[in-house]
Amino acid sequence: MKLDSGDATRLQECVAGGGVAVLPTDTVYGLCCDPESEQAARRLYELKGRPSTRASAVMFFALEPALQTLGELPDSERRALQALLPGPVTVLLANRGRRFAPACRSDPGTLGLRVPRLPDGLAALGAVTRPVMQSSANISGQPDARALAEVTHTLVDRADLVLDGGELPGTPSTVIDLRDFDAERRWHVLREGPLSRDAVRELLAPLS
Repeated sequence: MKLDSGDATRLQECVAGGGVAVLPTDTVYGLCCDPESEQAARRLYELKGRPSTRASAVMFFALEPALQTLGELPDSERRALQALLPGPVTVLLANRGRRFAPACRSDPGTLGLRVPRLPDGLAALGAVTRPVMQSSANISGQPDARALAEVTHTLVDRADLVLDGGELPGTPSTVIDLRDFDAERRWHVLREGPLSRDAVRELLAPLS
């Protein structure tokens, strides 16, 4: 399945209108909503059965808008993000601007950032100009979905928009903690996924 510009427009309109969408990413299927809307976030969490205090990532569909939005990033973190993104990773950053509170939940000082490396079939999503709050499209604690048919029917039926991007790689993103990177040049892999720990080390070594 290949998404087109109409799909990108529908996704943007859905999120802007306070809706919840099922979408493909570079890893697994996700649920997304407006990261500035507490009402939309609560609905997403209710659909998933996700504990209300657990944070979700904020996904941008291109790197430059993310860097522009996070204008307070120190140079070291900016270079680290340029080395790692776009890619199948979630990067934890110090949320100095206290942005996207509905996504950060009980830890407003930390921001989880995603910028997917969109394959050709999903490249149209690069036209989405606004970020989304994103979590995996599954009931909390259940397996991740690599195909739309694997997304729980409850989520598909109750979402405001469902985009089918075909079969995905199926491994959740690597989670990299960069909160100590600026001060100490330290990083931590909290969950190893498509990007291995060795690959992360290779990308960040020139900056350490």
